[in-house]
Amino acid sequence: MTKTKMSLAVLAALATTVALSACAGGGASAPEESGDGDQAASVTLTYVGYGGDGQAAQIEAWQKPYTAANPNVTFINTSPPDVAQVKAQVESGAIQWDVMAIAPYAAEQNCDTLFEPLEFDDLDETDLVEGAVGECYIGNWINTTPFAYRTDAFPEGKGPKTIEDFFDLEKFPGQRGIVTNLQNGILEYPLLADGVAPDELYPLDVDRALDKLDEIRDNTLFAPNVGALQQAVASNQVDMFFLPDSRLVPLMKDGTDITIVWDGAVASINGFAVPKGSTKLEAAEAFMASVTAPEQVAKITELLGVAPINLASEPKLDEYTEKLDVFNPEVNPGETVIQDIDWYAENFNEVTTQVTNWLAG
Repeated sequence: MTKTKMSLAVLAALATTVALSACAGGGASAPEESGDGDQAASVTLTYVGYGGDGQAAQIEAWQKPYTAANPNVTFINTSPPDVAQVKAQVESGAIQWDVMAIAPYAAEQNCDTLFEPLEFDDLDETDLVEGAVGECYIGNWINTTPFAYRTDAFPEGKGPKTIEDFFDLEKFPGQRGIVTNLQNGILEYPLLADGVAPDELYPLDVDRALDKLDEIRDNTLFAPNVGALQQAVASNQVDMFFLPDSRLVPLMKDGTDITIVWDGAVASINGFAVPKGSTKLEAAEAFMASVTAPEQVAKITELLGVAPINLASEPKLDEYTEKLDVFNPEVNPGETVIQDIDWYAENFNEVTTQVTNWLAG
């Protein structure tokens, strides 16, 4: 698998040159199984997401259209996804989940042990971003975690304008906020601020990143998850922060005045995997392939403000989601780094320990 970093220029070029294929546009249908008469056998897929508004949007954008097109398929929704629970299910031989939201590195790290190798022979990947399909995962959207600040935290026109400004305590005093999850740029952003070029980030110099974070450690809220940081922004506990697009949109819709600093960005592919031993693999694969179709990709982008996994999609963005159109050079003139799935799959455990120890120290 190649590295999953992509500049805006490359993405823009792809978006304007690729042709919309009939296969990708139509999505995938549930497999016909033997049943009574000519009817496909009914199948119920247990779908594991992160809950809340995000999962409600997934039901609206993905599950409802799919069941309308495939009446034999129904969904049971639960949350949260947890690799440890998958491990317990696999070891006990009692698989309860069929489609699970997951970070691609976790699926690849546990490929063919905890998660099924996947086959998408009929899926046209022409319009999908690089890294959208792996051996044991398929992407469903891209989460961008841009640099932003509460507009009222700084005098008009005097707010930060670069990633480096996030680390400048003298020029820009105030409380910072960072999510400790590795998917949200806790290591990439300090390296970018320290002068590392976007196309030279990987392999990550973790020691250098933590040294840079040391400079703002006493002025930073290190949130354990995106929900905690979202709440901290809403309650004015932080002035500037790195927060995912899908969490910025509801804040802005609820009236929080936020300015996004588009000086490049760090993004990560979000995906699906199937626990090893699921008896509904074929049905799960068909559903997962369907969410990469342009219409479904457009719908989830419109609802959550996430970036599209399929560059042929044409989401209709509102006044809030258009502010997070990361692949639009008129919005984000900087370079976007999509996290290197291969590097994280190989190094995640060690790096997690290193970051955890630093946070505890």
